This record gives sequence, structure tokens and C-alpha cells, in this order.
Amino acid sequence: MPSQDVCAHIEGITTVRAASRHQCDECVKAGSSWVHLRTCQACGATLCCDSSPKRHASTHARASNHPVVASAESGERWLYCYPDETFAEY
Repeated sequence: MPSQDVCAHIEGITTVRAASRHQCDECVKAGSSWVHLRTCQACGATLCCDSSPKRHASTHARASNHPVVASAESGERWLYCYPDETFAEY
């Protein structure tokens, strides 16, 4: 799907998963807030970004070996691979 030279993880994304709800479920459980949201492309979990206090998306990526997230923000169309630190627009 991405058109630029990208890592194999991003190259393997054929359909971008969108957020089913615009919230970080882990932040909701903990009563904390978030800045931006990211959607895991392996399992569809939508969690908070690294600018958020709890950084649930990157924690999830490391713990689950799910490398690629998509921005869940309106108007943003990009993917990010945590292990390769690579962005790609789609």
C-alpha cells in the first residue's frame, strides 16, 4: 500500500486498519488522558502515542511484537514502524 521505499513491516500492510473508537482503552481504565491515538495494524488496538503520559501504543508494540501503527487522528494518513523507526504515508 505505501508508495515510498519502506521497511518490510510496513510493506506487508495491504489494508490499513482504522480505529473502531477514538479513545485509548488503557487510559480510560487508568483514568488518565492522552494526546494522540495510534491503531495497531496487527490487532487493531487503538492506544495513546509517545507524547501521551502513558505511551500505551509503543508499550503494546514492544510487548506484543506488533511493529506497525497507523495514526488514528483525523486527516492523518501515515504508518510508523517501531523497530525500524520508519514512517510512510498512504
